Formats: sequence, structure tokens, C-alpha cells
Amino acid sequence: MKRKQRRLGRELALLWLFQIDMGKLPMDEVIAEIPDELTGVEEEALTFALQLIHGYHADTERIDRAIVRYAKGWPLKRMAAIDRNVLRIALCEIYNMPDIPASVSVDEAVEVAKHYSTEESGKFVNGILGAFLRGEEGVADQ
Repeated sequence: MKRKQRRLGRELALLWLFQIDMGKLPMDEVIAEIPDELTGVEEEALTFALQLIHGYHADTERIDRAIVRYAKGWPLKRMAAIDRNVLRIALCEIYNMPDIPASVSVDEAVEVAKHYSTEESGKFVNGILGAFLRGEEGVADQ
């Protein structure tokens, strides 16, 4: 898959996870609205976004537990919604998509956080994901 398509997939997943998270909407309802939101998006980006959404949904407890564990002093509810969902996407990739190097997932998460949130968000996301990779043996590819 082209890097550009994966980036778009991550951005779409972020949009939908944000809607699910902030709107307290069921995942199926948000996914049902997907065709209305898309024009000109390549199939591989959409497929990747859906893999991320379903991957997070299937592994929510483990992913959120990891975020809380490595975000010392930052409960999920206190985090900016964009940052929280960027972390969820990155950890979903790291846990469930071994074909994507963890370092790529982290770099992409940092860039998406900086683009959709703040420059500080990039540092925040990088710090949590870096601590996660250092703390989880066998997960880091570095």
C-alpha cells in the first residue's frame, strides 16, 4: 500500500473515531455514514481506515489500558480528544499490524497529531508511544 493511502486511512480513522468518541455514537452508525462522507477516496485508504476502526473496537480495553499506563498523570478523559484517538490508532497498528514497523506507526501518529491538534500534541503523542515501545518487550522494531 502506498504511504499516501495509509496516511489518508489514518486520517479517516481519526475522523470516525473522533465521532464515535465525542458523539458517544455506536461504531456501526458512524460506519454506515461513511459513503456520504467520501468522494474520490481510493479503496485502499478506506479499507485501511476500516481495519483501524475495527481493530481498535476489537481491542479497546488493551489499547486504552496501555495509553493510561504510559501517559503518567493523564487520564483518558483529560487528554485532548484528537490526541487520545491518534494514540488509539497508533497502538492498534503496533499491536495488530506486524507488517507496519512500530517506528512508522509512531512517526505517522506524531505527524497526524501535529496536523490536526497542536505542535505540543506531537510531542505528547511521541512521548507516550516512545515510553510504550521502551516498556513493551518484543513490540519495538528498533
